[in-house]
Amino acid sequence: MHHHHITPIGEIHTPFQQKFAIPRQPNLANALGQITFNAEIFHPEMLRGIEQFSHLWLVFIFHQTLDRGFKPLVKAPRLGGNRKTGVFASRSTHRPNNLGLSVVKNAGIATINGETVLHVRGVDILHGTPLVDIKPYLPYADCISEAREQLTLAADIPSRNVQFSEGATNTLAKFVGRYPDLHELIVDVLKQDPRPAYKQKEHSDPKIYKVQLYHFDIHWMVTDAEVVVTDIVELSSQP
Repeated sequence: MHHHHITPIGEIHTPFQQKFAIPRQPNLANALGQITFNAEIFHPEMLRGIEQFSHLWLVFIFHQTLDRGFKPLVKAPRLGGNRKTGVFASRSTHRPNNLGLSVVKNAGIATINGETVLHVRGVDILHGTPLVDIKPYLPYADCISEAREQLTLAADIPSRNVQFSEGATNTLAKFVGRYPDLHELIVDVLKQDPRPAYKQKEHSDPKIYKVQLYHFDIHWMVTDAEVVVTDIVELSSQP
């Protein structure tokens, strides 16, 4: 078979600095993404008419797993992390061609420091991920009413109540001007209980977990079936 070379059209900047706690699917958190374009191939005319579409498909490269290869069977996190399924029956990052696909909200074109950028919302993509393509989402073709799947029946995505300690609340207040969406983002991410699936059965867990969003370490734990944000620590170096 022929081999084909793909040149990224740009990359996406998101709040997610690590794989842990990225929402399991797009639009489960109202996270903002900013797409910058590869100057060697980009022309502003490529975005003409994109404002007509409320949602867009993003095709991207799972660049951090490229060197790990793939296996025919992968472990399914939603099924507890031990049951395996075929790689083509999953959305695993470990794929033969390491390509991902997400549908996101079109949040408009902007010019920042003289460069054209495209804003999107509902991203579930790691910061700095290379993009391969952007396509319009077409409801009449892409929304299939009779489509079915059984993963949700096997393991619902949790929706826990999220509480903030006094210290975490005070830290949020200090940065609300620079990061007005930080509170909403933390709630959206943590209510899904990012712990491994086998841990989600435990409604109290003494372990303190950390999630990096923007340039903050979010410390949290689960107690009495609620997620409690215990601390928010600003990192010394910003991504």
